[in-house]
Amino acid sequence: MPSNKTSPVFFYTYVLESTKDGDKYIGYTRDLRRRFEEHQKGESFASYTRRPFELIYYEACRDSEDAKQRERYLKTTAGRRFMAKRLRRFNLHKAWHLK
Repeated sequence: MPSNKTSPVFFYTYVLESTKDGDKYIGYTRDLRRRFEEHQKGESFASYTRRPFELIYYEACRDSEDAKQRERYLKTTAGRRFMAKRLRRFNLHKAWHLK
């Protein structure tokens, strides 16, 4: 995760994977560490039944609207295909360890 000591303001689009059911959760936030902890503690209505999570991907944007737009894109079919390609090695590595 990014350092807490950066001075510029960033907004993060992130993807979590449930270790319980393997489903993905896509969101955006200004404080990635805090938001991840909220998900882990079950403080997010949309994801509390699927915890615990692993942070598998994030992008940093300098503008909140850019991060929101990226979140919306990643939730589309094209965005999910992008993520599957982007995380191909991660998914292969994970599958190898499950055998």
